[in-house]
Amino acid sequence: MTTTAEPNDLALQLVDNVEKVIIGKRDSVQLGVVALIAGGHALIEDVPGVGKTLLARSIARSAGCQFRRLQFTPDLLPSDITGVSVYNQKTNDFEFRQGPIISEIVLADEINRATPKTQSALLEAMEEGQISVDGVTYALPAPFMVLATQNPIEYEGTFPLPEAQLDRFFLRISMGYPDPTQEIEYIVTLSNATRDHSDIALGVSPRASLALLRGSQAIALMEGREYVIPDDVKGIAVPVMSHRLILTPAARMREATAEIIISEILGATPVPGGSAGPRPTAESLA
Repeated sequence: MTTTAEPNDLALQLVDNVEKVIIGKRDSVQLGVVALIAGGHALIEDVPGVGKTLLARSIARSAGCQFRRLQFTPDLLPSDITGVSVYNQKTNDFEFRQGPIISEIVLADEINRATPKTQSALLEAMEEGQISVDGVTYALPAPFMVLATQNPIEYEGTFPLPEAQLDRFFLRISMGYPDPTQEIEYIVTLSNATRDHSDIALGVSPRASLALLRGSQAIALMEGREYVIPDDVKGIAVPVMSHRLILTPAARMREATAEIIISEILGATPVPGGSAGPRPTAESLA
């Protein structure tokens, strides 16, 4: 005799499976699953590198849904989303070549970087579950869900979503930085220091922490070691982190640089099993 899982059990299994990848963000994962179950769309809004794209991909894979990703850019056209009718010389007729919107879960990555005209290509799909191309209507699969991401900090080169577009999102999800216990090593303290520094408006993301870890491991390998030491981390912290920081206007007015601030953080942060080392000088960074 076979038994079928209860709907709530299936929903919880889906959340648990996604949380194996998106660690420590159960509330965000649950909201994404809620939107999927309710047949709605979700806007994932947060700073770069906190796992927005990974959340969308993980929900799709865990649910067994067909997944397509669209990178929104200023030169993206509506036809790049919906598809286009192309003349076939063999059949002397037009045939429709479907766009990536015809999928079960669609990731609209950095949606606010596309022009309003291109953004509007999603309106019919999100509201009516269909698209119209050259006067012909095409039904979208069921389930159909748009997971869109946008960075709320960086506005240069972006086009704010109009109210009509925002209203089509069932809910908005904010990921946030992970807790220190969810990241590892000496690198965690350095990353958190950039997030709490008075001269830094936006600190480094978990992606930067992972890059710092991998870079440190690469240095250890080049030095013939199978383990990482704090000097490996210090040696690559500036090139890995400096371009990822956004300084406050006051810091820029004082002509402070990301390199100098990271050097100060390195000098003030105790190393594992030791204490804060001497502050690196400009000559040592050259």
